[in-house]
Amino acid sequence: MKYNAKNNPRVIIIQKIYSHLFNNEKIIIFPKHRFKKFIKDVVNGTLERDEIINQEISNYLKNDVDIKRLDKVFEILLKSAIFEILYKPNVSKKVIIQEYLNASNFFVSNAQTKYLNALLDKISKQLRN
Repeated sequence: MKYNAKNNPRVIIIQKIYSHLFNNEKIIIFPKHRFKKFIKDVVNGTLERDEIINQEISNYLKNDVDIKRLDKVFEILLKSAIFEILYKPNVSKKVIIQEYLNASNFFVSNAQTKYLNALLDKISKQLRN
């Protein structure tokens, strides 16, 4: 299945968070989209719960990743996926991981996508049994 980057909710989430990191004074605008509420929830939730997400990363992935050394886009992919795993219990962890892997193809190399898959698989097993 071919994904259209403009309509993929996770791609939009990543773009909104990335934009906010470099211009956090600007209000985030969420244009009309059939998943607008979901996109807004994940963007705002990921930004608001950054400390909690960082804590989860250090609890479960401290031996696998140094958050300070990560590429910003990769960090956003990881954090927004972790936000969904923590706060979107109605969405299967497998679906969340697959959606972020699909979205990652627009931003990072194939090797980084495989690394993201390994990290998300490991932390999702810890956060959701």
